Amino acid sequence: MASLKDLRNRIAATKAMQMVAASKLRRAQAAAEAARPYATRMETVLGNIAASVAGAESAPRLLRGTGGDQRHLLLVCTAERGLCGPFNSAIVRLARERAIALTAEGKEVKFFCVGRKGYDQLRRQFPKQIVELVDLRSVRVLHFENAATIAEKVIALFDKSEFDVCTLFFSRFRSVIAQIPTAQQIIPPVFEQKSADALDGAVYEFEPEAEDILNDLLPRNLAVQIFRALLENAASFYGAQMSAMDNATRNAGDMIRRQTLFYNRTRQAMITKELIEIISGAEAL
Repeated sequence: MASLKDLRNRIAATKAMQMVAASKLRRAQAAAEAARPYATRMETVLGNIAASVAGAESAPRLLRGTGGDQRHLLLVCTAERGLCGPFNSAIVRLARERAIALTAEGKEVKFFCVGRKGYDQLRRQFPKQIVELVDLRSVRVLHFENAATIAEKVIALFDKSEFDVCTLFFSRFRSVIAQIPTAQQIIPPVFEQKSADALDGAVYEFEPEAEDILNDLLPRNLAVQIFRALLENAASFYGAQMSAMDNATRNAGDMIRRQTLFYNRTRQAMITKELIEIISGAEAL
């Protein structure tokens, strides 16, 4: 029979993780929303500069790519923990579908995993194709340096000609009940094309030269996009965990009521037993 302490723990634990997730969600959501304008503006600026050197041999290699698309690196960002519903599985499913489609076309696929949960799922089907794992379990608060380190490793693989195209997979946060698995090509980057009306016919001059600016900004943009993905993932994770724990709490309502009733009966039985022992001792005297 479970002790009174065990019964109290079972009753209280069903809502504990939901409250923790709700508390962390507010900070994670604020961080993700704050990162969006900077990342979007960075892409816009780079898109305008990149348009001026499109097709030029002097364009940075990160911008023009290798000229092929035979080797693909899938940068899959997931969480370090579970108990969050289909959050991790949805990201991995999107990456797995892309990998299967590319393999069917005769392409070579490699995986760069950020997060233990994604790694654990992918290694079952693609154990020999995982080239790197970044474990962030010891990181309490995500900083730009964490993303910069990942970006440096990706660029190092690109410089070694380990891949031609790199695609980033993460979950974009929309709301507590809606997280959107997203794939974004980051090497070579794909910038949204702006119409002439959107640019108001403006002509831009760059100082220093556009190639020099791109050489400095492209690696930073890669880190910025990865950082945004990590922040979006964090907010999506806590939203999914909060929703999953809320569903679990609702589904456990009957169990909680049964445990509470059993707890009260057990407590009453112990009190009655103690009273009987006291009365019996008093009568024996």
